[in-house]
Amino acid sequence: MRFRAVVIDVDSTLVGLEGIDWLASRRGPELAQEVARLTTRAMEGEIPLEQVYGLRLAMIAPSREDIGALSAAYRNAVAQGAAVAIRRMRDAGVSVTLVSGGIREAILPLARELGLPASAVHAVSVRFDASGAYAGYDARSPLATQGGKESIVRDLALPRPVLAVGDGATDAAMRGAADAFGAFTFFVRRPAVIAAADLDIHSFARLAELVLE
Repeated sequence: MRFRAVVIDVDSTLVGLEGIDWLASRRGPELAQEVARLTTRAMEGEIPLEQVYGLRLAMIAPSREDIGALSAAYRNAVAQGAAVAIRRMRDAGVSVTLVSGGIREAILPLARELGLPASAVHAVSVRFDASGAYAGYDARSPLATQGGKESIVRDLALPRPVLAVGDGATDAAMRGAADAFGAFTFFVRRPAVIAAADLDIHSFARLAELVLE
């Protein structure tokens, strides 16, 4: 096979939605528009993620119930062919890891459905108080920063060669710790991310072909 490990982003790559934007939509159109604007600027590399990460969550203040609803939305929005491709790669002995700036508690149930252990999920945890209201997030997580995904991939010491796959500027940053970066373009095409990529990957079926050829 061409790659022994694959690192996959979640929002707008593994699933066809942006989790933070989806949560904001539950708070009304004005907040949703403002949060989406901040998300787009960060994903296109206009502003660093750390400048907007905590701000967006504070604006939304997602409850435990909101995160449960997002988890269900994730499972209903999985990219076509993703489950089959992940199974094919894992059956061939490829290490598959999810690295996301999204919310870990919302991603874990999706990962289980895809046959991935919790140890293969790297995302940002949120906290709730006794009533289930939002009580903050793990501000120490590298994944709440622009270059955090690169540092996580480097620390994982995955079997090489490593292919990183995602749609945004924070994903392209993983190129520094991987052997190749593939821009996933099924849900969104960001010119700056495609320009920084070694591969333009339009589907999970094509991802599996590239990894296993």
